Amino acid sequence: MTEPAGYSIKTYRYLRMAMVAMIVMLAAAVLIEWSKTSPHCLQTSISAYYYTPVRAIFVGGLITIGVCMVVLKGNTETEDILLNVAGILAPGVALVPTPGQGSCHSVPVVLGDASANVANNMLALFVVGVPCLLLTAYFIVRDRLREPGAWTPAYVLGLGVAVLAFGGGLGWFLVDRSGFIGHAHYAAAIVMFLCIIAVVVVNAQQLRRKHGVPRSRADRYSVIAVAMVVVPLLMVGWAKLFGWAHAVLGIEAALIVLFAAFWIIQTAELWSEGLRQEFPRSPQATPSPL
Repeated sequence: MTEPAGYSIKTYRYLRMAMVAMIVMLAAAVLIEWSKTSPHCLQTSISAYYYTPVRAIFVGGLITIGVCMVVLKGNTETEDILLNVAGILAPGVALVPTPGQGSCHSVPVVLGDASANVANNMLALFVVGVPCLLLTAYFIVRDRLREPGAWTPAYVLGLGVAVLAFGGGLGWFLVDRSGFIGHAHYAAAIVMFLCIIAVVVVNAQQLRRKHGVPRSRADRYSVIAVAMVVVPLLMVGWAKLFGWAHAVLGIEAALIVLFAAFWIIQTAELWSEGLRQEFPRSPQATPSPL
């Protein structure tokens, strides 16, 4: 009979594999759409595929990935906070479309009122998000009162960062709706990708400074971390020097592929433990602030 801890590990594995499945499904949807257009016809960004038949997979996949990032506990407090922030921002990237519709579509673009769509969907997201943050705050206070020894400042830090990210978006949405619709997608996407890069860097640094870790494992994380910084810079440089209309698409694709590779490697590493228990950052593991 499987112990309760075994069920927890299985749930952890399924959540991690679900994120990989969402990435593969998004890639498949984009490739299917591309196969129905000219071989030289590509949208200038993955986000622009919102305006193609890929839309449902794009929106649903990003929201699912965001939920998984928030639910999953990071190996360190820093990693956990970064995953939470990226997860909070992912639905915003999905629900606020990029202003540019692009010109490569297998079928004519049919859109409703974009402003009305954003207003409805983001308001629904905020309606759910506010009580979630309040409930998280309640759990923090409860844990502090019941188990003072298990409580760490990371709880408050994690909640504070989440409130800043979520509250900033809500304030922007309420005060400057047109600016939010025009720029929130880019702001959320940039910060989300920076958090994802930072997660890989944190893992690479943690393993490299710990003894008893196979060098090859630490090196794999380090290679991915370096590539996530260097590859986008090279693509930006190429676009500046020679012109490249699809630089954003290339950067997004490269970062997504590299993150998927990191996530698969990390999932394999943590397959039996769920978390990197042998290298705790603090004396005992603590649940995710969110």
